[in-house]
Amino acid sequence: MHSVSHETLLRQLQWRYATKKFDPAQKIPPAEWHALEQTLVLTPSSYGLQPWKFIVVTNAELRAKLLGHSWGQKQITEASHLVVFAIKKDLGLPEIERYVQRVAEVKGVPVESLAGFHKMMAKNLAPPPPGFDINEWATRQVYIALGNFMTAAAVIGIDTCPMEGIEPAKYDAVLGLNELGYNTVVACPAGYRAVDDKSALHPKVRFKTEDVVLRME
Repeated sequence: MHSVSHETLLRQLQWRYATKKFDPAQKIPPAEWHALEQTLVLTPSSYGLQPWKFIVVTNAELRAKLLGHSWGQKQITEASHLVVFAIKKDLGLPEIERYVQRVAEVKGVPVESLAGFHKMMAKNLAPPPPGFDINEWATRQVYIALGNFMTAAAVIGIDTCPMEGIEPAKYDAVLGLNELGYNTVVACPAGYRAVDDKSALHPKVRFKTEDVVLRME
């Protein structure tokens, strides 16, 4: 089995940074983009419910509109691809039942055999218990996907820039997400850094390992 060496992994994570200026002339090749899309699809989630949608925006007109709702950050239009990470709003029984159907399909088992699994998820999430915000829970799941996407991109030499500096409601309106039952959380342009992006030269500032890792041996 082929694997990325630990040296390569750390080198690429040192190499990555929140790219401030992309080269608009460089596009991510189809095979590499397919791999990155699959890192989104393969992201783990609580219960496996995948309470999200990943909107890949390459349409120039749409991205120009989104730029107006992104605090003027030009990565939105300059990057090769733009991914908008959205949650399924107010997830409930229909989404649980859809997932159980998919489990049965993939595993080749009767839906009836998953009754206990269905009941457990429905009890915990539909409706959620008092004090449990289902949309906030879904948002936490989306950030798992964002981290997975950024790490995978770095490993294969593709730049990204996670962006919370956007107006989610305006994104929803431009992309028609409200009608689909989804809400924008965060955006992430992906592509290749411009040669004159000075941010690439900045040293990576992290606390020392001993300050953030507590080992209990």
